[in-house]
Amino acid sequence: MLETGSGVKQSEKDAVRWLKKAADQGNASAQYSLGSMFQKGRGATQSDVKAAQWFRKAADQGHATAQCTLGLKYSHGSGVTQSDTEAMKWLRKAADQGEVDALCSLGMHYMSGRGVAPNVAEGTRWYRKAADHGNSGAQYNLALLHEAGCGVAQSDKEAARWYKMAADQGHGMAQSNLGFKYAQGSGVAKSDVEMVKWWQKAADQGIAEAQCNLGLLNLSGRGVPLNYAQAAQWFKKAADQGHALAQFNLGLSYVEGSGVEENDAKAAQWFKKAAEQGHAEAQYHLGLLYEDGSGVTQSDKEAIRWIKMAADQGCEDALDYLDHEQLVERCPRRS
Repeated sequence: MLETGSGVKQSEKDAVRWLKKAADQGNASAQYSLGSMFQKGRGATQSDVKAAQWFRKAADQGHATAQCTLGLKYSHGSGVTQSDTEAMKWLRKAADQGEVDALCSLGMHYMSGRGVAPNVAEGTRWYRKAADHGNSGAQYNLALLHEAGCGVAQSDKEAARWYKMAADQGHGMAQSNLGFKYAQGSGVAKSDVEMVKWWQKAADQGIAEAQCNLGLLNLSGRGVPLNYAQAAQWFKKAADQGHALAQFNLGLSYVEGSGVEENDAKAAQWFKKAAEQGHAEAQYHLGLLYEDGSGVTQSDKEAIRWIKMAADQGCEDALDYLDHEQLVERCPRRS
């Protein structure tokens, strides 16, 4: 009651004190709750080690959620020495009691071959069990498997169905991918209204891919009013998270003065961030800025270096540029 403030004035320190008394007497639920308090740093100094110790005490008594949590801590090496073997042991114990998160985690371990031989069929089986019990992460993973045809029959319709289940529970990446499905009419009827709705939900949760996509929609006016300023704002949100395409488009916005004040120096900064992630068009445009000395110190050497990087990835503009440069070099000069 003290932990949640139900019926009495909430005090997390008091909650920890009373939980400790019950935990010391062997109460498994109190031991688990105390572990959670240490893990979150609520009412006590945050300590993954102490959290794991209390989770272990509860897990040893058969507390399913504690077993699952302890398994995850072994999987991540949080407060304990990382061990996929121990992770699998505790996750299995929890799964045997129907702990849904443990079912999903077992699926991940079988898929990745951590602590067990890789087995796509077994991983899929565990995902399905968790998904059927409403685990949004498992539903999302099943959608990915159906989309790729990995371990299951390829089916865009099934992928969309599982994305929708996860998305309805607020799973951000599922919402983003479902938006793509509606954008492409893949497994669902094409719908710009649904596309925008799901990308907006994902973007509001901070999913960079969805934020970038909304920016592109604002640039084109598809499904939303044409709004260059709004596009730049969405690109900035995604770019700040390291999304290369958003960084490139934000750079273009600054070059063109589209939705923001024209600023070649800022354009160069964003092009470079995207270019360093291997974005070919950003590499090409950064090279052009170096060639002109716009927003950066003029450097033919840097210009060619970045444009060659773009050309090596097949960027047509970069290839055309280099072909033109070679043609100019071969042409005889007239006196």
